[in-house]
Amino acid sequence: MEQKTAIVVASGNAHKIDEIGDILKGYKIISMKDAGFDGDIVEDGKTFKENALIKARTVAEALHVTALADDSGLCVDVLGGAPGIYSARFSGEGDAGNRALLLKRLEGLDDRRAHFECAVCMYSPGGKTLFGVGKTYGRILFEERGDNGFGYDSLFYSDDLEKSFGEASEEEKNGVSHRFRALEDLRSKL
Repeated sequence: MEQKTAIVVASGNAHKIDEIGDILKGYKIISMKDAGFDGDIVEDGKTFKENALIKARTVAEALHVTALADDSGLCVDVLGGAPGIYSARFSGEGDAGNRALLLKRLEGLDDRRAHFECAVCMYSPGGKTLFGVGKTYGRILFEERGDNGFGYDSLFYSDDLEKSFGEASEEEKNGVSHRFRALEDLRSKL
């Protein structure tokens, strides 16, 4: 049996790690915790790309391995790109609070164009760095639809799928998601 190349993913988000594993089927995906990293990572970058680099470099240098990190979020046009890099901590009250705050901010507004954006960074000891970037477009619904996915998935209507990510299967979402597109962009550079 062929040995899969292992990649340590600099994330504590189990949903994200599973999604990366589903997309990068040819690799053995190991969470940073399972690889022995339990430190804190300060994400103080100003962009998705900067935060992805911070996370990948921190884990790679601590464990002396190649690490992959992503930073992603929801960008709503009429909100000037918010919540953007603050998507996971938009309300300070978790996923349900984030969705509720987003709906509140969009009350009475018809322009609900939005996209998910993802930057992935693969960082190897010695500083070799590769990036991939991906986006997927759609709009914010007026109410949640579907129970699949996580984060803002039940509010994001995908132009590609013509339904919310919350209504999509993992396979459908992973075929058009921002993370999929960023990882494909990265894979093309490997």
